[in-house]
Amino acid sequence: MANSSAEILAFLLVLSGWVLVSSTLPTDYWKVSTIDGTVITTATFWANLWKTCVTDSTGVSNCKDFPSMLALDGYIQACRGLMIAAVCLGFFGSIFALVGMKCTKIGGSDQTKAKIACLAGFIFILCGLCAMAGCSLYANRITAEFFDPTYIAQKYELGAALFIGWAGSALCIIGGSIFCFSIAENNKTPRMGYTYNRAASAMSIRTKGCNASADLKMPRAPPKHFDKNAYV
Repeated sequence: MANSSAEILAFLLVLSGWVLVSSTLPTDYWKVSTIDGTVITTATFWANLWKTCVTDSTGVSNCKDFPSMLALDGYIQACRGLMIAAVCLGFFGSIFALVGMKCTKIGGSDQTKAKIACLAGFIFILCGLCAMAGCSLYANRITAEFFDPTYIAQKYELGAALFIGWAGSALCIIGGSIFCFSIAENNKTPRMGYTYNRAASAMSIRTKGCNASADLKMPRAPPKHFDKNAYV
């Protein structure tokens, strides 16, 4: 019962983490920068993995999509690949987790389901590592440009999407670790021993029957009574 509760908790964690990681892809604010001035000149610059935009004080946004994937910076391409890989791994990990959980009716025996659950945990750990690597790579580029005194272009700060991605990746890693430990807990469960009684052969049954019938047919000898002159 405790193992099933742990698996349900792990599934809720990894599912929440996968949803958070997936939500970072369309999120706008991967990096953000604000220019403060008068009400008319205040503007907010922000960008994500797909476009860069500017929003003025009236709330109107002007966006420009990245023109070509091959012309992008290397870190943006790497972040795209890592985040898409994390989403795909989380999808397949959810399927394996549903099959491997003890509360479901598919997957075979308990040992087989434990192995499938362990595989799902390993997949979710990879999902969390990919998402964390993608967000960390993007954040490292932002901080490197922000603290570089020779960088004269627009400087940005960390956006909300990075923190959402870090939180989701942490949930995936924690839940995946619980799934991996489920196979160890299953192996510690004591197994009940069963004694095997060998089936009696036909020859032994026949011999027992013959002996029993012979005992029934054999007359018992009458007791002999000896008088005192028998040995005289």
